[in-house]
Amino acid sequence: MASDLGYSCGSCGEWHDELPLSYGAPFPEYWTDELAGDEASGLSEDQCVIKGEHFFVHGLIEIPVTDAGETFSWGVWVSLSQANYDRMSELWETEGRESEPPYFGWLSTQLPYSPETLNLKTLLHTRAVGERPVIELEPTDHPLAVEQRTGISLDRVKEVAGLMLHG
Repeated sequence: MASDLGYSCGSCGEWHDELPLSYGAPFPEYWTDELAGDEASGLSEDQCVIKGEHFFVHGLIEIPVTDAGETFSWGVWVSLSQANYDRMSELWETEGRESEPPYFGWLSTQLPYSPETLNLKTLLHTRAVGERPVIELEPTDHPLAVEQRTGISLDRVKEVAGLMLHG
């Protein structure tokens, strides 16, 4: 398993005992600490509402690691329309929710890619109760979308680890 492998970090030159296969954002890009006291705003591990007008769901962009038989994941937030958010929330604890059609959304997490990842078009696919939704990016030439379609190497996972651990 790749996460059990140590690696020499390209950023700091040090040996790290574990290679992380996932990173996540704790809240959408648009959340601020001031919103925590706002009655019309709320943040949980899975859902977020800002001022009763903007609706977000936490999901995973999954990327195959082609030379390791593993999956790398970005934990990201996607904005949904109020109608889609309400429908998804209504079915949140309902068995069989994974048979719902995907919900259109906009990526609301900035990841270390150029160009930026904010507002990339997505489809949010719900999965079985207890499983975080999976996020499918629109098949464009954006590097993140290309990686999701074609996979990444273990060396790319190490590169991402250096970026995430050391900026």
